[in-house]
Amino acid sequence: MQNRKPVVGITQGDGNGIGYEVIIKALADARVLDQFTPVVYGSSKIFGFYKKTIHNLEHIDTNVILSAKDAHNKRVNIVNCLQDNAYVEPGQPNPEAGKYAIKSLETAVQELKEGYIDVLVTGPINKKVMSTQGFGFTGHTEFLEDAFGVKDVTMFMVSDNLKIGVVTGHIPLKEVPGSITQEKILSKLRLMDASLKRDFGVDQPKIAVLSLNPHSGDGGLLGDEEQTIIAPAVQAAQAEGINAFGPYSPDGFFGLGNYSRFDATLAMYHDQGLAPFKAIAFEEGVNFTAGLPVVRTSPDHGTAYEMAGRDEANPRSMMSAIYTAIDIFRNRQAYDELLEGKMKERVLEDSKPNKPGRPQIA
Repeated sequence: MQNRKPVVGITQGDGNGIGYEVIIKALADARVLDQFTPVVYGSSKIFGFYKKTIHNLEHIDTNVILSAKDAHNKRVNIVNCLQDNAYVEPGQPNPEAGKYAIKSLETAVQELKEGYIDVLVTGPINKKVMSTQGFGFTGHTEFLEDAFGVKDVTMFMVSDNLKIGVVTGHIPLKEVPGSITQEKILSKLRLMDASLKRDFGVDQPKIAVLSLNPHSGDGGLLGDEEQTIIAPAVQAAQAEGINAFGPYSPDGFFGLGNYSRFDATLAMYHDQGLAPFKAIAFEEGVNFTAGLPVVRTSPDHGTAYEMAGRDEANPRSMMSAIYTAIDIFRNRQAYDELLEGKMKERVLEDSKPNKPGRPQIA
């Protein structure tokens, strides 16, 4: 089962940004087709337009289809889910691009639910533009949480050397303090602990928890959330067997490289976690949604309109997103098979008639 070549669904994101360019560059090497089957959700016409803007591009064999169920395993497949008259204006955010981004995402998620693709990699979007087209979510994370009906997920920024989750995601900074609760911190720690074990193969993960206020509140002088909310949440996690530690003041934590002593770090809000992550691991960084029953990743960058259509975009983060999704998919298979094997062994052991300590039936 683990040797089967996975089918990777990739959404175009905002067609006026660098999404198509990084997708095409990431799939340009024909050797990738030996490792996975790519399915791009968007427009073959727009794909062709951006392909012409990239210099020294190797030949790419494409296959235009209506559904991933018809994907060719030796070609770059394109699901034409946009209107025939779909067009792009590189570098220009506009409502049409938002509409196309929504259609690409909704089509891919539906096919993910139907099992036609194994993992989902999402291209960068413009949330504000999409909101003008009825997209009622502040990002991919929130949309997928709703689409798969789960109680909680977390944005988990991952690279080989650094993994950071966040308690609060895409909300205004002024709403952060009131949104942080002991239960919410504990929920994120549970998600991260489970993900590190199942998705990343960490046996006994250690998770650092950051403070909210400068200098961890200075004993209450600069705020008491560390004493009243964060520290009790860490203690509650430890009582559940989660190796959580903190809270730590973020400046010294990252400045002194203390993050390297832990398998992951939980930040209180978006920029507290993503700013150091992008400073340390921008080119290879990946945004992973922990807590979903499916695997979803994305590059850790945005639409970068200023680069669109100029052949300037670096595909490294898109490539990392694709291969991280595949690694997680296979890690889950291995973890679940191991767990299933242990359960079968336990059932067989319990069914033995003369097991020590078991009373015999006369």
